[in-house]
Amino acid sequence: MLLTWVMWFSALCAAALGCPTIITRSQWGGRAPTSRTQLSTPVPYVIIHHTAGTSCTSQASCSQVVRGIQNYHMDSNGWSDIGYNFLIGEDGRVYEGRGWSSVGAHAYGWNSNSLGFSFLGTFSSRAPNAAALNAAKSLIQCAVNRGSLSSSYTLKGHRNVSQTDCPGNALYNIITQWPRFKA
Repeated sequence: MLLTWVMWFSALCAAALGCPTIITRSQWGGRAPTSRTQLSTPVPYVIIHHTAGTSCTSQASCSQVVRGIQNYHMDSNGWSDIGYNFLIGEDGRVYEGRGWSSVGAHAYGWNSNSLGFSFLGTFSSRAPNAAALNAAKSLIQCAVNRGSLSSSYTLKGHRNVSQTDCPGNALYNIITQWPRFKA
């Protein structure tokens, strides 16, 4: 009963901040991190990525993809957790990664002053659907509203801070048109 109330209250608070539906780590079956480093917020940057893997369009399929990414990051890369702060599915939901208050492992040299938001899938030749794009925009505004992201933030694609094709040409062409984007 208490867990149900806590989940209801959390959803109510998220809605009040204009947040998209965020699937918690426990809801998608995430493993516990081996360590965490506290993120000093608000951060000045949000960095957009794509996972360059499988897309998903349901909570069940997206949860499976996110678990696979976490396993790869922890077991193959040796990281303490999944690298991204949040992941965005084409089901219109956002999946909690390291969350609002932990330093990510998504953009070397930028992790301690940014939030890393990654779209689930490969977006080199096709754009994410409207549900995913709207969830990402809502997540950015939610980050500002909750004080995790500076209201004067700068939006960047991963390729703007590292030698990579990420977040894919189709997605990159979209985010360059979003407010506060700077190469």
